[in-house]
Amino acid sequence: MLCPFCAHVEDKVVDSRESKEGDSIRRRRECLNCGRRFTSYERIDEIPYMVVKKDGRREAYDRNKVLAGLFRACEKRPISAAQLESIADQIEKVVQDSSDRELSASEIGKIIMRRLKALDKVAYVRFASVYLEFEDVTEFMSELKNLVRSRVPRPKAKRPKPKGNRKR
Repeated sequence: MLCPFCAHVEDKVVDSRESKEGDSIRRRRECLNCGRRFTSYERIDEIPYMVVKKDGRREAYDRNKVLAGLFRACEKRPISAAQLESIADQIEKVVQDSSDRELSASEIGKIIMRRLKALDKVAYVRFASVYLEFEDVTEFMSELKNLVRSRVPRPKAKRPKPKGNRKR
């Protein structure tokens, strides 16, 4: 903290108190150079994280909106609420880690789609059908074909070898 009297950068905290409202901390400090005391206040940074919509509008990031979309896509699927919370946590971390405090809705949608694709293909298709705004069945079928193509082929079950040298 820079001393307002001598501009020295080192000080010691003499007293700390929370404000009556609980939204800030008041600290009494003493400069280690000139010995004078001064007060500083610490407040929570309340600049909201923003989502840039497709039409350019900006709105505050809303975790509940992400969860609502996930719950809708995963309705009647064998996916726990904890798994969906985990995806929402990952999305929130990405938003918070963005350097300019904003992320496009399309980036968030792509992340959700990747997570759902790994978790449950049906939930992925449900989410994709809304997110990608399929205009007709052809677009929907195209996405399904891509999904089927991307599946890892299962190894074929080995048939037991016949015993003996029987010829038919």
